[in-house]
Amino acid sequence: MTTTLTSPPSSVGSELRRWRELRSLSQLALATQAEVSTRHLSYVENGRSRPTPEMIVRLAEVMRVPMAEQNRLLLVGGFAPRYPQRATDDDTLAPVMAGLRSLLDAHAPYPALLLDDHWDIVDANEPVDVLLAGCDPALLEPPLNVIRLCLHPRGLAGAIRNLPVWRAHLLHQLGRRITHTGGEPALVALRDEVTAYSSDGEPSARPLADPVVPLEIETGGHVLRFFSVASQIESAADVTLNGLHLETFVPADDRTRQALDLETEALAALTRD
Repeated sequence: MTTTLTSPPSSVGSELRRWRELRSLSQLALATQAEVSTRHLSYVENGRSRPTPEMIVRLAEVMRVPMAEQNRLLLVGGFAPRYPQRATDDDTLAPVMAGLRSLLDAHAPYPALLLDDHWDIVDANEPVDVLLAGCDPALLEPPLNVIRLCLHPRGLAGAIRNLPVWRAHLLHQLGRRITHTGGEPALVALRDEVTAYSSDGEPSARPLADPVVPLEIETGGHVLRFFSVASQIESAADVTLNGLHLETFVPADDRTRQALDLETEALAALTRD
């Protein structure tokens, strides 16, 4: 198990106060939701009372603190972490990872990715390779980050026909994740990096006529249009699994569906031959 402290907080009380303020909760609101007295919460935050691990977890869960950060709060409070954090190739995670792999394969001939909580690719199905054609090989070296790859000038940016719209969508997702994690430095650094890619002369994102935000990408002489669906493991009790999500791309029009179906048939014919 590995746990990384992103910064050396002065006390668990000050960290709990920081999370409360990030969630825009008053002491009264947090105390009411956590079913503790406002006075006790005040004593915890100012260091006059040392919270138990159960109290730390209760407050953290009310404030929707991510698992990894709950572990960090417990460590700062002088207690053992609550949730294990294993590598994706750990034997104990093998059945879950195999199940996720089967979902990726079942989504073919449409692209599907398994991403961690920094949008690094953990696994992907074969149709994803079609979308990555033409990218700078240096950007395809692990860890391969999807947001960086989409917005980098030598990545997919030149092939994405609605780049301003897709950039705004990705930056919105990234901003929400930064808020959820309490400003994780790695995510803030990623946002600063990809924001710097855009040029001042690029047109702004146009109002959307579609019911969902589409990804319009040109590849192999076709303009493919997708919308994405993200899903997570609801019952995860491991930090690594809790951070994973499946990003599946669904054809947004018949032309995209037909183009990918034809490509699959052509590959199958070559295999038979």
